[in-house]
Amino acid sequence: MTPSTNPTSTNPTSTNPTSPARTPGTTATSTSRKSTSRTGTPRKRNERSRPASLGLHAALAVAAVVAVFPPLWLLVTSFKPKNDAFSTSIVTHFTLANYTHVLADTEFLTWFENSVIVVGLTTVLGVFIAATTGYAVSRFRFPGMRPLMWLLLITQMFPVAVLIVPLYNLLASLGLLNQPAGLVITYLTIAVPFCAWMMKGYFDTIPVEIDESGRVDGLNPFGTFWRLVLPLARPGLAVTGFYTFVTAWAEVAYASAFMTGEENLTLAGGLQTFVNQYTNDWGSMTAAAVIIAVPAALVFAFAQRHLVAGLTAGTTKG
Repeated sequence: MTPSTNPTSTNPTSTNPTSPARTPGTTATSTSRKSTSRTGTPRKRNERSRPASLGLHAALAVAAVVAVFPPLWLLVTSFKPKNDAFSTSIVTHFTLANYTHVLADTEFLTWFENSVIVVGLTTVLGVFIAATTGYAVSRFRFPGMRPLMWLLLITQMFPVAVLIVPLYNLLASLGLLNQPAGLVITYLTIAVPFCAWMMKGYFDTIPVEIDESGRVDGLNPFGTFWRLVLPLARPGLAVTGFYTFVTAWAEVAYASAFMTGEENLTLAGGLQTFVNQYTNDWGSMTAAAVIIAVPAALVFAFAQRHLVAGLTAGTTKG
């Protein structure tokens, strides 16, 4: 008789039914888990490494210091005595003498009044002209529209130094030298072309159906623009107004060339009387610069909530 054999024990391919079955992916999964535990959590896509992140933050910190240091040192110098203007130490003898001298012993308040008149007229007229021009180019098709837009761009390509002499001769022939009106017209030639392009891009984002509903209600084109479209363009108007304001408030070349005499100067031109070939009053100049920066900061704080939306819409449409 042949001995009986158990097929389960003799078959090499047989498995114990009580032992857990292995699947093909078990080995790979356990291996990946081990590698993950050894190397840590894998980086996500587009995630910076630690050295890259440290380098980026270091570069941003250096850039922030470079940007903040000049105005901060200007503020510090304005509180120093005149003899300590060039000292590298922080304020050791705090004084308000520079501010008192600027406000009481100079024509600073007259310069401030002249600047407010020029900047106010430039801002109001610049925003109105740029808004109407941008709306007309955005909504209407007329002969010469494209050449007009190209002309607005070309006027931005000329440097200020090239335009001073022609503008000076033109203003002299019109009797507008030493007149706020002459300076306002000059500043409009700078602000309006850029702002018209920007407003055109913003009006492109406003649906044309709004204009059509205004015409159905009996409004003429200007009434549609003034009552329906303009209120929706507040972010673009804020950017236009801020740019026009800064252009007129901080401009130096035209103000120095077209306005002479201390009683006719604006703030930008008046600063040059503190430091020139005859005198070096750095304390008074820094104090005046700090005072001049305050209105610009207030205007920026007022308009900043509209700046991002206005700049984005005005530069992505065209």
